[in-house]
Formats: sequence, C-alpha cells, structure tokens
Amino acid sequence: MSEKPDVLVIGGGVIGSAVAYFLAAEPAFDGRVTVVERDPTYATSSTALSVASIRQQFSTPENIRMSLFGAEFFRSAGQYLAIDGEAPDIAFRESGYLFLATEESLPILESNHHTQLDCGAAVALLTPAELRMRFPWLAVDDLAAGSLGLANEGWLDSYALLQAFKQKAISLGVRYLRDEVVGLARQGNRLVAAELASGDRLEFGLAVNAAGPRANRLAAMAGLDLPVRARKRIVHVIDCPQPIADCPLVIDPTGLYFRPEGRNFLSGISPAPDQDPDQDPDSDGLELANDLFETIWPLLARRVPAFETLKLVRAWAGHYAYNTLDQNAILGPHPEVENLYFTNGFSGHGLQQSPAVGRAMSELITFGSYRTLDLSRFGYERIIENKPVPELNVV
Repeated sequence: MSEKPDVLVIGGGVIGSAVAYFLAAEPAFDGRVTVVERDPTYATSSTALSVASIRQQFSTPENIRMSLFGAEFFRSAGQYLAIDGEAPDIAFRESGYLFLATEESLPILESNHHTQLDCGAAVALLTPAELRMRFPWLAVDDLAAGSLGLANEGWLDSYALLQAFKQKAISLGVRYLRDEVVGLARQGNRLVAAELASGDRLEFGLAVNAAGPRANRLAAMAGLDLPVRARKRIVHVIDCPQPIADCPLVIDPTGLYFRPEGRNFLSGISPAPDQDPDQDPDSDGLELANDLFETIWPLLARRVPAFETLKLVRAWAGHYAYNTLDQNAILGPHPEVENLYFTNGFSGHGLQQSPAVGRAMSELITFGSYRTLDLSRFGYERIIENKPVPELNVV
C-alpha cells in the first residue's frame, strides 16, 4: 500500500477510535495513524450493543480514576470532539449508580466506599431507611446498605460517542480502512506488517490491538496468548406502566441490573461462571436465550414491586471482551513483541474507560511512559506472572 503508518490501530470501535483520536490530537506526536475496521456499520460491535454506562464505584484505584477522567471527558465531549464548530451530542446523563448490599456483602461495599472517597469519587453510603426515603419504589427489607454515586456516573449514547471519536480522528488526519487483519508478519521481537483480507500487505511501525472480542485471535497471529474471550450478554428492554421516579442504574445483590432508557428500562444479568461459555464473535452467537427473561422477571419484581406489571418490549445480545484472568483491562506493550500494544479485556467496561485508555496509549506511544495516570498495574506482565488484579464486587 502507498502509505506506511507509524501506528496501525487494529479495530475501529470506541477503544481503537479513542486511541486514534488522542494520538492525532497530541501535539508531540507527528506520526501517521491508520485504523483497520472490518465493519464500519458497527452493527454487531460491542460498542453499539453496549448498555453504555459509566461508574466510579470500583475497588481498584486505577479504575476509579479512569472513570473520573471519562466522566469529565463525556461532559466536555462537545468541546473536545467538535469539528468546524459543530459539537456532537453524546447525551451523557448523570443519574448515578446504586449498588445494593446484603449483610454478607456489606464489608466489601464499605471497603470499596473508603477507596472511592480516597480517590475523589462522589459517593454516599445509605442505610435501608435512607434508601426507602430516597427511592420509595425500592424494596429494602433484605438490604444492609446501598452505595449511590452522586456525580460522574450515568449513561450515554454509545454509538454517538464512537462516531464522534472516529470523525474527529479523521478530521485530524487519521485514515480508516474497511478491511480485516488476517495475518501478522513477525521478525524477531517485532511485527513488521499486517496481511489484510483484501489481499493487501500493510507495513507499520507499531500496532495497537483494539480488536475487542477478537483480540485473542489477533494476538495468536503474533504467536502470543491473550486471555481474552468473547462472552455473550443479553439486554432486555422492558416497559413499566407505573412511574418510577429518579431511578439510577441499580445493581442488585443477585447480579441483576436495570436502568431507565427513555420511557422504558434496560435490564440484564450476568450468567454464573459455569454457564458463561466462550462465544464465537464471527458466528451468529447473538441469538437470544428465550428463557432468560423468565429468570429475570421475578428478581425485578422482588426489588421493585412496580415491575410486577412490566412488559418485555424487545431484547438484544452483544459480546464482552472478557479477560479470563481478572476481568480488568490489559494495557501497554508486550514484553517480547515490543511494538505490539494491548488495549483489551475490559470485560464490559471498555466504553466508560475509552477516554482514559486513549489518553494513556497516546502517552505511551509518544513519550514511552504514562504521564497523567499510571496504568502500569494493568500491563501484560501480570498475565505472564499470573498475578491478577481483581475487583472486589458486592455481587
């Protein structure tokens, strides 16, 4: 091909497009960036099928700080991603997360709360009585407490964010190719070229793996093992005829979640680990499990009595890029293949962490180190050493 990019970003979803944008917007970076994306419609991408939410309520300080930056970026996305004075609208709505805990999970909730406060997060611990007063539609008789995000949490339009990143990156000189990487040429400890489905061969200086649920396949092309697998998640759209005022995104102790979406609600639940097999993101692995809603409905009605009269409107399925080691991101270069950078394994948190990851990768590539937020804890070395960085979850 006519142009050899300094950076080849493989995958043009929200992570890959965020990396491309932050690189192109970095004054100290003067290289060429090319993004290869197999499906520019993004019809089955993790980004487009996401529940599109952001929270600061994590147990790992790095995750908390990534989300705090993400929220700031989302609030100002119209300024950062405007083109010729036209600002995108990503419909960021700060309505909070509400994590509910039983007596059994209360110590984890309290420990996480202290960590979040130490990192500058705006969160409040509420007693059952306070929960009942604030959310009268919520059943609290089996709860010990709830943790409510007071700012920097909510949801947005994931497709609008993706397109805003992409179009801004293009306006800054990034080239997008509709193609698919089907092979990687390696010489020693470096990758030198990508073989494309079109038959072209694209040489490059550095590659960024932003292939989402296909990330492990891409790593295997370089002779590497990446513990990231595609995991299917189903989202249900429900209609509730009774009003439920001021509803945040609620995380139930059962693992159930729900949040408002216009006049309806989105809801889902993660399957048990032994019911969570790998999925093939290239197959028709997005079929719906018709019996799943029969499991969810009683849980919804137990937590919110008004949901007893709900109606299922529709449902869809999407893929997580699931890190089987610890469900946290894998970021930065591989210690043996020095010009392959990972941005993988977000396990459902990729959209909310995309601004922080884009900024972090631009710093690593441009300066050789993190400048604003040290994310070295999420490096590939922990995979080799089998030292997971797990989240402490109340569910």
